[in-house]
Amino acid sequence: MNFILNLPMTSTSFFSKNFSSPNQFIGKFNGVELVVKREDLIHPIVSGNKFRKLKYNLLKAQDEGFTKILTFGGAYSNHIAATSEACHILGLESIGIIRGQELGEDLQKTLASNPTLNFAYQKNMELVFVTRKDYRLKEGIPSLKDLFESDLSIYSIPEGGSNALAIKGCTEILTAKDDSFDVICSSAGTGGTVAGLIEASKPHQHVLGFSALKGDFLQNEISRWTSKSNWSLQTDFHFGGYAKVNSELIDFINSFQSKYQIQLDPIYTGKMFYGIFELIDSGFFSKNTRILAVHTGGLQGIEGMNRSLKQKGLQTITLL
Repeated sequence: MNFILNLPMTSTSFFSKNFSSPNQFIGKFNGVELVVKREDLIHPIVSGNKFRKLKYNLLKAQDEGFTKILTFGGAYSNHIAATSEACHILGLESIGIIRGQELGEDLQKTLASNPTLNFAYQKNMELVFVTRKDYRLKEGIPSLKDLFESDLSIYSIPEGGSNALAIKGCTEILTAKDDSFDVICSSAGTGGTVAGLIEASKPHQHVLGFSALKGDFLQNEISRWTSKSNWSLQTDFHFGGYAKVNSELIDFINSFQSKYQIQLDPIYTGKMFYGIFELIDSGFFSKNTRILAVHTGGLQGIEGMNRSLKQKGLQTITLL
């Protein structure tokens, strides 16, 4: 099944206020129905939760007269790529604070080997590389404090894009057509998307987040953004931690793509869908449960992951 979304591409209408992504039926397994919400089809780069998180932040920046967007991310960040593209479309300048000072020592070498940073650079994002120690300070980096004081045209968005406005945007993922589902599943990195889904969910629904990171600290992060209790976090499907993969996960992603013609990424959605099928097989969900799994996009990172896999002589991710 192929979907074509006609999302406006002009600078004035890119963030469509009434945009709704289609649902795609996957199948029924052990009496459990699985449907995918195709948020990945919103846009090739500003896709899924990145579109939702950036929407109200960039609309606010424009409304209040800011002309530069500053944000944070790692070397293969979906958020960095999406922000650079969205700002390019909207005619805003962008600045990316990138973790890893060594990456800036030979910029041309970095750009030649890193498709994410090269994409952002081609979209005119100014890349500022900082040490990992400074990166942990975020807006508290001394040089950034000075920059914010001297340049009042800068609007700052946090790492991963998660703030109150981002969560507002993520509440728009679910629409009235999704009310009949019992369980809403989403991958989780900073927790903002899951928080938005919780806020938008109905009392009879349970929101299940699949952490892409090792540990259970996201529990507290999500709790900061919602007072509702109809949710839980799965922390057993991270495959060793953020951006960690193995041949079993790659096999699953390729098999899923072959069966359903849906591309998954190895950082977030691949791990979530692997976890969903594992839970279905184990009887975690009761029969007749209807699951809506949100495809949060993030496919731009596959190219970088495949380069790394090739260098290690490992199987790569097949692309549609």
